[in-house]
Amino acid sequence: MRRAVDIRRLRDHVGEEVTLRAWVTNRRSKGKIAFLVLRDGTGVCQTVASVKDVDEATFSVIQKVSQESSVVATGTVREDARSPGGVELTLSALQVVQAAGEYPISPKEHGVEFLLDHRHLWLRHRGPWAVMRVRDEIIKACRDFMYDNEFVLIDSPILTPAACEGTSTLFETDYFGDTAFLSQSGQLYLEPACMALGKVYCFGPTFRAEKSKTRRHLTEFWMLEPEVAWAELDEIMDLAEAMLSAVVARVLDRRREELDMLERDVTSLSRVTPPFPRVTYDEASAILTREENVARAREAGAPPFEPGGDLGAMDETILGEMHDRPLMIHRYPADVKSFYMEPDPERPDRALNFDVIAPEGYGEIIGGSQRIHDPGLLERRIKEHGLPEEAFRWYLEIRRFGGVPHGGFGLGLERLVTWITGIHHAREAIPYPRTLQRLYP
Repeated sequence: MRRAVDIRRLRDHVGEEVTLRAWVTNRRSKGKIAFLVLRDGTGVCQTVASVKDVDEATFSVIQKVSQESSVVATGTVREDARSPGGVELTLSALQVVQAAGEYPISPKEHGVEFLLDHRHLWLRHRGPWAVMRVRDEIIKACRDFMYDNEFVLIDSPILTPAACEGTSTLFETDYFGDTAFLSQSGQLYLEPACMALGKVYCFGPTFRAEKSKTRRHLTEFWMLEPEVAWAELDEIMDLAEAMLSAVVARVLDRRREELDMLERDVTSLSRVTPPFPRVTYDEASAILTREENVARAREAGAPPFEPGGDLGAMDETILGEMHDRPLMIHRYPADVKSFYMEPDPERPDRALNFDVIAPEGYGEIIGGSQRIHDPGLLERRIKEHGLPEEAFRWYLEIRRFGGVPHGGFGLGLERLVTWITGIHHAREAIPYPRTLQRLYP
């Protein structure tokens, strides 16, 4: 068999005869001419066949081949500005590898649940294809940023003996007679690693048994989590700002075609450059309690913001839409945040933490903090939160053997993909979404 060429490389072979290994996405005939649209994972190509170029049997196959049949197509590459990629393939031969049955996803409108039930097939289509390409670029950009800034990759365990973000959102499983949990975060295991290696990160799946049905929540999602020894809050905020700016710039540079396919207006993305606006929790609270913002929350059916409480989805939307780039909110009340966050020395009822809120109503995409490094204070916080002390003995030990100020953050990959691509729901940003009501396929 002739060596196959990727569709995205066809412009390099104008005037040459090539072979494609692909799937049929569309077919139409007009008299003695037939057209097939093929895709191979790298792109889409229109092919044309005439009774003058192929024998009668081959032309008959081309006229009848079904959608999503796998084929090996041979032909000559021609320039054609009207076709995808600016080229067209004049067919000379077509071999059907597997003739597909009736394809369930027709050109008509389908409901969300139908498309999710057929996610294994829906991934082949234009929108999901573009989103997955952007997701891939974001992952590579994040890893490159970490590597270029001398972070060491640490693979945190997925099975853990204790909670990181609260005991009410844990997936529990039996571990040879003991109780184990699916990881909520790799952070606790990164903290010892940063004491060994300085700057570390993990990037992997995390699990939250949150009974939430919002467009921002998944029960299984991916997080990038850096952790830095000797770093205090401002340094961690600077790191998040620099990384987000670099990732967005990379996607704009390398995935503009996919963003165009998704009809993403990139005007706002082009503004994602340092410095990001920064406000304290108290400043954000003053904004959210303005009469017009209270009224807006009520109209949306959202619970009203309560000063001293955490921010809700509508609160994040209101604050995010006030800015043309990500917004950083820092120093939340310590009582509504995790046990490991360092108190503000100037105001101990506030934590040295921050969230990054995406513009355009996409909400929180990063949450981070400086971590408690005093072993006595951390031990008290573990007790106050009712956490099992024995499960955190190892976590306390890193403070007792050369503990230093340190901090990091968690970036939710699917939320970042959702914002950058401009899609509506986080379930569209992962190949096979897991939500409160979905475990299939």
